[in-house]
Amino acid sequence: MSAHLDRRRLLLTGAGIATTAALTTFEPAAAGSVVTKRFTGHFSPTDREDWRYLPFRVPKGVRQIEVSYSYPPPSDTGLGFSTNVIDIGIFDSSGIGLGQASGFRGWSGGARSSFRISRGSATPGYLPGPISPGTWRIVLGPYQILRRTDYEVTVRLRFGPRGAAFHPAPAPSAVAGTGQGWYRGDLHVHTVHSDGSQTQREVLTRAQAAGLDFIGTAEHNTSTAQLTWGRYVPDGFLVISGEEVTTRAGHWLATGIPPGTWIDWRYRPEDERLAGFTRRVRELGGLSVAAHPNIPLSSIRWDFDADFAEVDAVEVWNGPWSGLNAGFNEKAVQRWHRLLSAGTFKPAVGNSDSHNASQQIGLAQNVVRAESLSTAAVIAGLRGGHSWVAESSAIELELTASLGDVSGECGDRVPSSEGDDVEVSLRVSGAAGCVATLLGPDLETYADQTADEAGLITLDTTVPGGVAFVRAEVRRGSTPSSPMVALTNPIFLTAAPVIAEG
Repeated sequence: MSAHLDRRRLLLTGAGIATTAALTTFEPAAAGSVVTKRFTGHFSPTDREDWRYLPFRVPKGVRQIEVSYSYPPPSDTGLGFSTNVIDIGIFDSSGIGLGQASGFRGWSGGARSSFRISRGSATPGYLPGPISPGTWRIVLGPYQILRRTDYEVTVRLRFGPRGAAFHPAPAPSAVAGTGQGWYRGDLHVHTVHSDGSQTQREVLTRAQAAGLDFIGTAEHNTSTAQLTWGRYVPDGFLVISGEEVTTRAGHWLATGIPPGTWIDWRYRPEDERLAGFTRRVRELGGLSVAAHPNIPLSSIRWDFDADFAEVDAVEVWNGPWSGLNAGFNEKAVQRWHRLLSAGTFKPAVGNSDSHNASQQIGLAQNVVRAESLSTAAVIAGLRGGHSWVAESSAIELELTASLGDVSGECGDRVPSSEGDDVEVSLRVSGAAGCVATLLGPDLETYADQTADEAGLITLDTTVPGGVAFVRAEVRRGSTPSSPMVALTNPIFLTAAPVIAEG
């Protein structure tokens, strides 16, 4: 343990920096009784803890736990985030050990000022289930504390019969009757189960209107939405279960995991825990994706491994390619391309990160070659880089490379050697005013083509054999910084292996 960690009080059961308040005990009470207790405290700019646990003893006979808290209003920076925020969540008597999913009962970050949990129902973001006797713990997460911030947390226990049980309704993991094809989807969508304002039903309506075949649910640090999508998903549409794992050193998507899976977030790079959790996601059949890695804000930017070694893919396109976001996305694409040129391949994905109606679902979206419209097939397609990214379903694209009787698309290999001429073909529609470019290692440009008046791009050329890869970009303009309209994962033109897993 480093010297600066020695000075802090650590939880022996988990990673990260945490402190624990004194235990508050509730005594048994008669059915119909309501008992209330409060915690008070403060966070200061000099505090170095990531988490503070407030333990309270729950006796037998409790029907419902209600928690509310208050602190001075956060300061809005006007840059898409606030300072002096206190996040909140809760663990039950099963424990708070790192990765101990049995103890996790919910998280709302800074999105809610109160929540409740009972056997049969709970506030979105929180898991219904038995109110087990023993020590429960509220977890507070100070975020960007720039001034002393006082808080008060109220815990209210309602005594009575335990009530009916909760019945999960996860979405089906496959759409029956589908076969191989190219399917469109957005893996990074939020609802009222975390900090979004849109309901699950509204998300599905907007996703279908955007021409999508699937979405990935990605609530911050909670698994609760995964258990209810089956109540809303229409026939012919796929919902892929996932979570946005929001650490204090970067966010990542755990997508394609079994419904009800919770992935812990309470660690930093120095804890050396990320690889274990991304490996767990992989073992469960899912994909780990570094989210918006170049947004230059503490805890939002990617401060883990610089080459994304511990994740499977990189979200190079997050939301609209405009304003400040365009610069963040551009840097992410450049960073990804540099790694690709150096021989490290992490498939590129693009998502909307939509939280409300003003943030268009499907801007951006992934177009994935999959054996069927199913979670397993879509994840396999993404893992292999058999995908491209578009700003909308109006964009159609086909990229192929051929040498002799071997041809391939995004993520495929068409082995070649020096002296070969690899035929490359690009077809794009819906791209009025756009320019398509074929790129290779170190951003070498092989060819470009401007769309005709109908928005069609036809580009046929040859690329020297023996180069590592070729990929395509379509931009609304002719400069390297023009807004992106579509980009592809590479087609590999050598037989050399590439790194495809974290």
